[in-house]
Amino acid sequence: MPVSLVFTADTHVPKRARDLPHVLWAAIDAADVVVHAGDWVDVSLLDRLEERARRLVAVHGNNDHGPLRERLPEVARAEVEGIRLAVVHETGDSRGREARCAARFPDTDLLVFGHSHIPWDTVATSAGAPSGLRLVNPGSPTDRRRQPHGTFVTAVADDGVLRDVTFHPVER
Repeated sequence: MPVSLVFTADTHVPKRARDLPHVLWAAIDAADVVVHAGDWVDVSLLDRLEERARRLVAVHGNNDHGPLRERLPEVARAEVEGIRLAVVHETGDSRGREARCAARFPDTDLLVFGHSHIPWDTVATSAGAPSGLRLVNPGSPTDRRRQPHGTFVTAVADDGVLRDVTFHPVER
């Protein structure tokens, strides 16, 4: 049975925005699973997301301290409709990212990460062939940095396949 997903990261609420954009809250309310790849900044957003999300898979980021680090792991793993998912905030420099992540997460189909605020969607290769690890950074819905707009991602997990991956622009 298809499972709807929302990926977000680097929300930085309330430092970069008072709240998540309405369009992201609407996507969260509609999703079966919400994935947050860290840098929440304030535990109140985690509380609200836990109340609203049907299922939340989340990690802490480098800007998360105190209760956020106590309640959230550095790496989270879950299986969603046959997809082995891992979530982490930081993956290091973009150069060599796919190979590093494929080595670090060998039993993973999908790695959702954050930190850079830069949208990313690639598949790791090994010896010139796809390794099976897909890497997705949803960007940031609240702090676009050098991007034209903020972003978050929706997707569908269906019988071991991630499909309909869509980066949604967020205008502030």
